[in-house]
Amino acid sequence: MLRLLVGALVLANALFYGWSQGWLDQVVGVNSEGDREPGRLALQVEPQRVRVLGPDGGAPSPSADATAACTEIGPFSPSQLAAAEATLQGALPQNRIENVKRETPAVWIVFMGPYPDGEVRQKKADELTRLRIPFEEIRQVPELGDGLSLGRFANRNAADKAVLDLATRGVHTARVAQYAAPLVTYTLRVPEATAAQRAQLSGLQSPGLAGKGFAACVR
Repeated sequence: MLRLLVGALVLANALFYGWSQGWLDQVVGVNSEGDREPGRLALQVEPQRVRVLGPDGGAPSPSADATAACTEIGPFSPSQLAAAEATLQGALPQNRIENVKRETPAVWIVFMGPYPDGEVRQKKADELTRLRIPFEEIRQVPELGDGLSLGRFANRNAADKAVLDLATRGVHTARVAQYAAPLVTYTLRVPEATAAQRAQLSGLQSPGLAGKGFAACVR
């Protein structure tokens, strides 16, 4: 009896070993590796023909996203903005149009003038040259006229300080003047326009766009 039991155990172990090596898969009908890699890969039939379909049952088009690009138009003044926005909303009702505001600060200069004629202006320029003070000519600027600029500054305080410094160097007729007023402009941007949309926008013409056209976005 004991011999029969030992023999049965030996036979069972031999059968299990043979099955675990895959030798008995066709006999017992059970894959020793189960439903996992690499056996599952070996059962695939022409895997190269498998395609991933989009939600509508068609093949997805990755190129559509790949060709999307940012395009913008402007700048527009505050008085031009409403007409430009209305024009684009009519052309692209489904697109999100971004409104980019840009603020340019005023430009201040240390100014000498205005001078009645070129001879007087040249005389002052010669004096500055002798004092080794750099300058540039200012011509026909509204509210300033023709004169000389001894420097440009981003704020009034810096320009005031420059006038005091120039006085210690012998320049006593310079004053602070606003060369350019602060400016607010708006750019209308379509951040992800497709190639077809960019072509449509490039040909868009309307009085509301104030004669401006679309171009690639400037970051």
